[in-house]
Formats: sequence, C-alpha cells, structure tokens
Amino acid sequence: MAELKTKKNDNDVNLFISKVADGAKREDCKAIIELMRKITKTEPKMWGSSIVGFGNYHYKYKSGREGDWFLTGFSPRKGNISIYILSGFNKSEDNLKKLGKFKTGKGCLYIKSLADIDIKILKELVMNSVKELKEKNSD
Repeated sequence: MAELKTKKNDNDVNLFISKVADGAKREDCKAIIELMRKITKTEPKMWGSSIVGFGNYHYKYKSGREGDWFLTGFSPRKGNISIYILSGFNKSEDNLKKLGKFKTGKGCLYIKSLADIDIKILKELVMNSVKELKEKNSD
C-alpha cells in the first residue's frame, strides 16, 4: 500500500498563515484557527505543506487501509478556503441551506471568505463532524 504523503509535521502554522498573500483571506484563516481550536480543544498543526489540522483520529477502511488524520482543518487555496468536514454532509442538509455562499466536495466545504457564510452554521458543521469522527473512533 502507498504511504500517505500528507502527514502531521512540526512546521510553523503561524508562519504558514503569515505567508497567505491576500490580507482578508489571512484574517479569515486566523478566525478559522480560533473557531477550530475552541471546538477541538487542540492546537493547530501543519499537515503536509498546506493544511492546518486539529486533533487526530485513527481510521480503518473495510479494505484494510488505515492511518491517522486530523479531525478537522482547513487550507487556504488560491481561489478559496477549503474547510475539511470529514464526516461528510449527509446529515447536514438543513445547515447547508442556511450556510450562505459555498461549494462542497466529498468532505470539503469551499468558501471564498467568511463574510459569505453564517459563522454560527459553520461552527455547527465543524462541531457535528468532529463529534461524529470521535464517536466512530471510540468504537
């Protein structure tokens, strides 16, 4: 099996965020760090070169593949901020209707800025995802 390239490391989160060129996006990243820090009660860590992750959980797929990953996190990309809602969005339809302007992938929420969304709803999405992953991990 191939080894994951994206791993937790000791790179400096603050230095990484300070290099985000767009000032508004940089400030959004700082706000997201505070939100995720409060929800997970963990400090941010770099995962790979461009993901800020919080917490840790062990996963194991039916295929036998397993590994460690963060509970939640984000990455400031050129066009948007990717927010990792790793439990997915199956149970989040009502919240997504109220969230604002965004796009989704399988486990990612893509936003242009925090001004485009309801931060209270984002907080709920992150909290629910973290809770679900912790419950799965304790089985």
